[in-house]
Amino acid sequence: MKARRAALAFALLGLLAAAPVKAAWPEKRITFVVPAPPGGTMDVMARVVAAQLSPRLRQPVVVDYRPGGGGALAVQAVLDAAADGHTLLFTGSSVLTESPHVLALRYNPLTDLQPVADLGRAYLLLIAHPAVPAATLSELIAHAKRYPRKLSYASYGPGTAAHYAGLIFNRREGIDLQHVPYKGSPPALADVMAGQVPLMFDGIVTSLPYIRSGKVKAFAISSRARSRLLPQVPTFAELGYPEIDFSNWIGVAASARMAPALAATINRELFSLVAAPGVRERLLELGFEPTPASTPGELAAMVRAEFERNARIVKAFNITFE
Repeated sequence: MKARRAALAFALLGLLAAAPVKAAWPEKRITFVVPAPPGGTMDVMARVVAAQLSPRLRQPVVVDYRPGGGGALAVQAVLDAAADGHTLLFTGSSVLTESPHVLALRYNPLTDLQPVADLGRAYLLLIAHPAVPAATLSELIAHAKRYPRKLSYASYGPGTAAHYAGLIFNRREGIDLQHVPYKGSPPALADVMAGQVPLMFDGIVTSLPYIRSGKVKAFAISSRARSRLLPQVPTFAELGYPEIDFSNWIGVAASARMAPALAATINRELFSLVAAPGVRERLLELGFEPTPASTPGELAAMVRAEFERNARIVKAFNITFE
C-alpha cells in the first residue's frame, strides 16, 4: 500500500513538473502609457478605465503621459518595457493606423505591437468658433468659396483622421481649408475657442463640453447615425459625404512579444470592466460608444484593414512627413 501511494505521489509530481507554469496577472502596478497630453480623448478614457480597474484587480493602475512624435514616444516606452502585461499602450487608432504613414518610425505598428482590446469609439465633429459666419455646412462651404484660402482648420496631429477628413472635404468641394496640425486636442481646442483658428476636426469627447457651453459650434459628425448626445448635429453621410466616416477607436495595445494567452486574459478583463453597470453609462455620457467584445485577433485584422485604407489616403493626397 505504501509503495502504491509513493508511486502515485511521484506520478503527480511529474505531472505538475510537466505542466506549464501560469504567471499571475497582475503581480504589480499596471501602467497605461498614453501617447497624448492630459485632457485629450485617449486620456479621458484611460482615466475612467484606470479608476475602475485598480480596485477590481487590487493593484495600482497609473496613467503615464508620453505625447509627441505621433505616438512614437509612448510606443517606444512600451516596447522597451517588459512584455508581461504591466506596461500597456492606451491608445487611439491614429497611433497604429494613421500617423505611421507620415512619420519616420523605428518600429512597425503591425509587427512590433499587438492590439489587445478596442474598448470604445469616438467620432469626429467639424466644429468652429462662434464668429464663423455660417450656421450649416452648406453655408460654410459657400463662405470658403467666397474667400479662398482664408479659412484654416486645426487637427490633433498630422496624419490623423482629423487631418484626412479635412483633405477629403477640400477635394469634394473644391475648397482649400488650410491644415494647422497640433500636438493633441487640448491646445488645438484652446486656439479655436480663442479665435486663433476658425475650424477644427475633433473628437466628440473633447469637443462636447464646449459645444454645450456655446464656446464652439458643430456642423456635422462622422458617425453613421446622429449622436444621442448631439441629436441636432447631422451626420456627414446624411449631408452627402459618406466617405468622411472616420472613427477613433480607443483601446489597449501591447508589445508583440507579450504571450497571446496573456493578451487574451487582459482582453477579457477589460471588456468585462467596460460592460459593468455604471462604467458603460459613464462612457456613453462622455461621448464614447463602447464596442462589443472582440478577440485580439479580430482587432488585429481590423487594424490592418484601417492601416491599408489610410495608406491609400496618404498616397492619394501625396502626404509627406514634415
